[in-house]
Amino acid sequence: MRWVLVLAAAMLIAAPAGARDAFDEFNAKDIMRTCAPCHGEFGQGGGGGVYPRLAGMNAGYLTEQIEKFKSRERENIPMIPFANDRELPARDIRDVTRYLAEIKLATRLPEAAGSVDGLERLMQAKLIMQVPRADGDIDRGKQLYGEQCGVCHGREGQGRVTKPPLVGQFTDYLLAQVTAFKKGTRPHPDTEELFINAGRRDMDDIMAYMSVLDD
Repeated sequence: MRWVLVLAAAMLIAAPAGARDAFDEFNAKDIMRTCAPCHGEFGQGGGGGVYPRLAGMNAGYLTEQIEKFKSRERENIPMIPFANDRELPARDIRDVTRYLAEIKLATRLPEAAGSVDGLERLMQAKLIMQVPRADGDIDRGKQLYGEQCGVCHGREGQGRVTKPPLVGQFTDYLLAQVTAFKKGTRPHPDTEELFINAGRRDMDDIMAYMSVLDD
Protein backbone atom coordinates (compact mmCIF):
# COMPACT_ATOMS: atom_id res chain seq x y z
CA MET A 1 0.00 0.00 0.00
CA ARG A 2 2.83 2.37 0.85
CA TRP A 3 4.41 2.09 -2.59
CA VAL A 4 1.06 2.98 -4.19
CA LEU A 5 0.89 6.20 -2.16
CA VAL A 6 4.49 7.04 -3.03
CA LEU A 7 3.83 6.46 -6.73
CA ALA A 8 0.69 8.61 -6.61
CA ALA A 9 2.56 11.44 -4.92
CA ALA A 10 5.36 11.21 -7.50
CA MET A 11 2.85 11.37 -10.34
CA LEU A 12 1.22 14.44 -8.82
CA ILE A 13 4.57 16.20 -8.50
CA ALA A 14 5.51 15.29 -12.05
CA ALA A 15 2.16 16.33 -13.53
CA PRO A 16 2.06 19.61 -15.46
CA ALA A 17 0.69 22.59 -13.54
CA GLY A 18 -2.26 22.77 -15.92
CA ALA A 19 -3.24 19.19 -15.10
CA ARG A 20 -3.08 19.80 -11.35
CA ASP A 21 -5.13 22.98 -11.72
CA ALA A 22 -7.73 21.44 -14.03
CA PHE A 23 -11.34 22.32 -13.37
CA ASP A 24 -14.71 21.39 -14.83
CA GLU A 25 -15.53 24.30 -17.14
CA PHE A 26 -19.00 22.92 -17.90
CA ASN A 27 -19.81 22.82 -14.19
CA ALA A 28 -18.37 26.31 -13.70
CA LYS A 29 -20.55 27.76 -16.45
CA ASP A 30 -23.57 26.05 -14.94
CA ILE A 31 -22.77 27.64 -11.55
CA MET A 32 -22.41 31.03 -13.26
CA ARG A 33 -26.07 30.82 -14.29
CA THR A 34 -26.86 31.46 -10.63
CA CYS A 35 -24.18 34.14 -10.24
CA ALA A 36 -24.85 35.99 -13.50
CA PRO A 37 -27.89 38.08 -12.42
CA CYS A 38 -25.62 39.98 -10.01
CA HIS A 39 -22.05 39.38 -11.22
CA GLY A 40 -22.60 39.11 -14.96
CA GLU A 41 -22.32 36.18 -17.34
CA PHE A 42 -18.53 36.55 -17.45
CA GLY A 43 -17.98 37.89 -13.94
CA GLN A 44 -17.93 41.51 -15.10
CA GLY A 45 -20.10 42.71 -12.22
CA GLY A 46 -23.37 44.60 -12.39
CA GLY A 47 -25.99 46.67 -10.72
CA GLY A 48 -24.22 49.87 -11.71
CA GLY A 49 -21.27 49.02 -9.51
CA VAL A 50 -23.15 47.43 -6.61
CA TYR A 51 -21.99 43.92 -7.47
CA PRO A 52 -18.24 43.52 -8.00
CA ARG A 53 -16.28 42.31 -10.94
CA LEU A 54 -14.99 38.77 -10.27
CA ALA A 55 -13.35 38.03 -13.62
CA GLY A 56 -9.58 37.85 -13.52
CA MET A 57 -9.35 37.67 -9.74
CA ASN A 58 -7.03 35.20 -8.05
CA ALA A 59 -8.82 31.87 -7.49
CA GLY A 60 -7.37 31.53 -3.99
CA TYR A 61 -8.65 34.98 -3.02
CA LEU A 62 -12.14 34.22 -4.36
CA THR A 63 -12.18 30.93 -2.47
CA GLU A 64 -11.18 32.70 0.74
CA GLN A 65 -14.03 35.21 0.38
CA ILE A 66 -16.62 32.49 -0.24
CA GLU A 67 -15.45 30.68 2.89
CA LYS A 68 -15.78 33.94 4.85
CA PHE A 69 -19.33 34.33 3.55
CA LYS A 70 -20.08 30.79 4.69
CA SER A 71 -18.72 31.38 8.20
CA ARG A 72 -20.34 34.87 8.36
CA GLU A 73 -16.90 36.33 9.10
CA ARG A 74 -17.72 38.62 6.20
CA GLU A 75 -21.29 39.88 6.28
CA ASN A 76 -23.06 39.78 2.94
CA ILE A 77 -26.82 39.31 3.01
CA PRO A 78 -27.28 38.66 -0.75
CA MET A 79 -24.77 35.80 -0.55
CA ILE A 80 -26.43 34.00 2.38
CA PRO A 81 -28.70 31.77 0.21
CA PHE A 82 -25.74 30.73 -1.95
CA ALA A 83 -22.70 30.62 0.32
CA ASN A 84 -23.28 27.34 2.11
CA ASP A 85 -21.91 23.83 1.74
CA ARG A 86 -25.07 22.57 0.06
CA GLU A 87 -25.21 25.24 -2.66
CA LEU A 88 -21.43 25.71 -3.01
CA PRO A 89 -19.54 22.57 -2.00
CA ALA A 90 -15.75 22.51 -2.29
CA ARG A 91 -15.82 21.05 -5.82
CA ASP A 92 -18.06 23.84 -7.10
CA ILE A 93 -15.94 26.51 -5.44
CA ARG A 94 -12.84 25.08 -7.12
CA ASP A 95 -14.48 25.02 -10.53
CA VAL A 96 -16.08 28.46 -10.51
CA THR A 97 -13.16 30.33 -8.92
CA ARG A 98 -10.63 28.88 -11.38
CA TYR A 99 -12.97 29.57 -14.27
CA LEU A 100 -13.38 33.20 -13.19
CA ALA A 101 -9.64 33.62 -12.66
CA GLU A 102 -9.01 32.76 -16.31
CA ILE A 103 -11.49 35.23 -17.79
CA LYS A 104 -9.79 38.25 -19.35
CA LEU A 105 -11.98 41.30 -19.89
CA ALA A 106 -10.96 43.88 -22.46
CA THR A 107 -11.54 47.60 -21.96
CA ARG A 108 -12.52 48.32 -25.57
CA LEU A 109 -13.66 46.49 -28.66
CA PRO A 110 -10.89 45.34 -30.99
CA GLU A 111 -10.65 46.96 -34.38
CA ALA A 112 -12.87 45.22 -36.92
CA ALA A 113 -11.01 44.17 -40.05
CA GLY A 114 -12.85 43.17 -43.20
CA SER A 115 -16.26 41.56 -42.89
CA VAL A 116 -17.58 41.39 -39.34
CA ASP A 117 -19.34 38.34 -37.96
CA GLY A 118 -22.29 39.63 -35.92
CA LEU A 119 -22.24 36.83 -33.35
CA GLU A 120 -18.49 37.12 -32.85
CA ARG A 121 -18.82 40.89 -32.38
CA LEU A 122 -21.59 40.37 -29.83
CA MET A 123 -19.40 37.99 -27.84
CA GLN A 124 -16.54 40.50 -27.96
CA ALA A 125 -18.88 43.20 -26.64
CA LYS A 126 -19.94 40.98 -23.73
CA LEU A 127 -16.31 40.70 -22.66
CA ILE A 128 -15.82 44.47 -22.46
CA MET A 129 -15.65 46.28 -19.13
CA GLN A 130 -14.68 49.91 -18.69
CA VAL A 131 -14.94 51.50 -15.24
CA PRO A 132 -16.77 54.84 -15.43
CA ARG A 133 -14.64 57.89 -14.69
CA ALA A 134 -15.01 58.94 -11.03
CA ASP A 135 -14.92 62.58 -9.92
CA GLY A 136 -11.83 63.70 -8.03
CA ASP A 137 -8.22 64.85 -8.26
CA ILE A 138 -6.42 62.10 -10.18
CA ASP A 139 -2.89 63.34 -9.40
CA ARG A 140 -3.60 63.62 -5.69
CA GLY A 141 -5.34 60.25 -5.78
CA LYS A 142 -2.29 58.67 -7.38
CA GLN A 143 -0.08 59.97 -4.58
CA LEU A 144 -2.47 58.79 -1.86
CA TYR A 145 -2.86 55.41 -3.52
CA GLY A 146 0.90 54.94 -3.66
CA GLU A 147 1.26 55.82 0.01
CA GLN A 148 -1.65 53.78 1.35
CA CYS A 149 -2.58 51.01 -1.08
CA GLY A 150 0.22 50.29 -3.54
CA VAL A 151 2.37 48.11 -1.30
CA CYS A 152 -0.34 45.45 -1.00
CA HIS A 153 -2.38 45.94 -4.18
CA GLY A 154 0.43 46.76 -6.61
CA ARG A 155 1.63 50.03 -8.09
CA GLU A 156 -1.16 50.05 -10.65
CA GLY A 157 -3.77 48.13 -8.70
CA GLN A 158 -2.97 44.80 -10.34
CA GLY A 159 -3.12 42.90 -7.03
CA ARG A 160 -0.62 40.59 -5.38
CA VAL A 161 -1.68 36.91 -5.08
CA THR A 162 -4.09 37.02 -2.10
CA LYS A 163 -4.45 40.80 -2.29
CA PRO A 164 -7.18 41.47 -4.86
CA PRO A 165 -6.72 43.63 -7.93
CA LEU A 166 -8.37 47.04 -7.65
CA VAL A 167 -7.88 48.14 -11.24
CA GLY A 168 -10.96 47.41 -13.31
CA GLN A 169 -13.18 47.24 -10.24
CA PHE A 170 -16.26 49.43 -9.83
CA THR A 171 -15.42 52.45 -7.69
CA ASP A 172 -18.88 52.45 -6.05
CA TYR A 173 -18.19 48.91 -4.89
CA LEU A 174 -14.74 49.86 -3.60
CA LEU A 175 -16.19 52.78 -1.64
CA ALA A 176 -18.82 50.47 -0.15
CA GLN A 177 -16.02 48.16 1.06
CA VAL A 178 -14.24 51.09 2.72
CA THR A 179 -17.48 51.85 4.57
CA ALA A 180 -17.68 48.19 5.64
CA PHE A 181 -14.08 48.31 6.89
CA LYS A 182 -14.84 51.41 8.96
CA LYS A 183 -17.99 49.84 10.44
CA GLY A 184 -16.17 46.59 11.17
CA THR A 185 -18.63 44.53 9.12
CA ARG A 186 -15.77 43.42 6.87
CA PRO A 187 -12.37 42.62 8.39
CA HIS A 188 -9.25 44.43 7.21
CA PRO A 189 -5.91 44.15 9.03
CA ASP A 190 -5.10 47.87 8.61
CA THR A 191 -8.49 49.49 9.20
CA GLU A 192 -7.28 51.83 11.94
CA GLU A 193 -4.26 52.95 9.95
CA LEU A 194 -5.84 53.33 6.53
CA PHE A 195 -9.53 54.07 6.82
CA ILE A 196 -10.66 55.49 10.16
CA ASN A 197 -9.15 58.92 9.59
CA ALA A 198 -9.49 58.98 5.81
CA GLY A 199 -11.78 61.78 4.69
CA ARG A 200 -14.29 61.57 1.86
CA ARG A 201 -12.11 63.80 -0.32
CA ASP A 202 -9.18 61.39 0.12
CA MET A 203 -11.28 58.43 -0.93
CA ASP A 204 -12.85 60.32 -3.86
CA ASP A 205 -9.41 61.25 -5.17
CA ILE A 206 -8.13 57.68 -4.83
CA MET A 207 -11.22 56.42 -6.67
CA ALA A 208 -10.69 58.99 -9.42
CA TYR A 209 -7.19 57.61 -9.92
CA MET A 210 -8.39 54.01 -9.81
CA SER A 211 -11.07 54.73 -12.41
CA VAL A 212 -8.58 55.76 -15.10
CA LEU A 213 -6.07 52.93 -14.65
CA ASP A 214 -7.93 50.70 -17.10
CA ASP A 215 -8.23 53.39 -19.80
